[in-house]
Amino acid sequence: MSEPVTPAEGLGVLHLFCRVGPLADPEGVGTAVTAAEAAGAQVVPVAILGHKADIALMALSDDLWRLRDLQTGVAAAGLEVVDSYLSLTEVSEYAAGIPDEMKEARLRPVLPPADKPAWCFYPMSKRRGEQDNWFTLPFEERSGLMHEHGSSGRKFAGRVVQLITASTGVDDFEWGVTLFGQRPDDLKDVVYTLRYDRASAVYAEFGPFYTGLVASLDEVLDRAGCRAG
Repeated sequence: MSEPVTPAEGLGVLHLFCRVGPLADPEGVGTAVTAAEAAGAQVVPVAILGHKADIALMALSDDLWRLRDLQTGVAAAGLEVVDSYLSLTEVSEYAAGIPDEMKEARLRPVLPPADKPAWCFYPMSKRRGEQDNWFTLPFEERSGLMHEHGSSGRKFAGRVVQLITASTGVDDFEWGVTLFGQRPDDLKDVVYTLRYDRASAVYAEFGPFYTGLVASLDEVLDRAGCRAG
């Protein structure tokens, strides 16, 4: 077996978006997920709403080979991976002074949170336009904008759990954002509110949104029509 490939700190995060076809084997998918969890990974199953995919598997592990094995296993079980996103947990440079327990929660989150079945994921980057370029701003200005952004997000404490993961250099955008909410409109409200902050209104660019419902693997597969026999 290959030696583990691990981040210097934190976890790798792989979002797999899959379509259920006629050859999908729920027992095989279950075996792949169980093997990943037995190797120390966390796997969050999501029933996706809309045409983009049928299910999502959000997997977190300190060894990227475990994430690759999960991807191989679900494909071998007949799920078609129609989209994916790879990122890494991190403590942002703008949050370097937060308490150690908050850093640990960002680097090694325990998912899914209780009582928050509404879920969405989207990637985003900061703009590099001729007029508005995030990366030419002084650090102090960027830090101030991000603190404003964080203050807006904290208004949703208890309603929404947010995980922001870094993907610069490992996928198409610079960050992935995963939201867990008590209700579907919690997702709408937090994204709508945060877009008014200057860090988003002027400098953010968003990729596609995936929205779904967190449940057990068996229920997610059943609701997506992936049934034995």
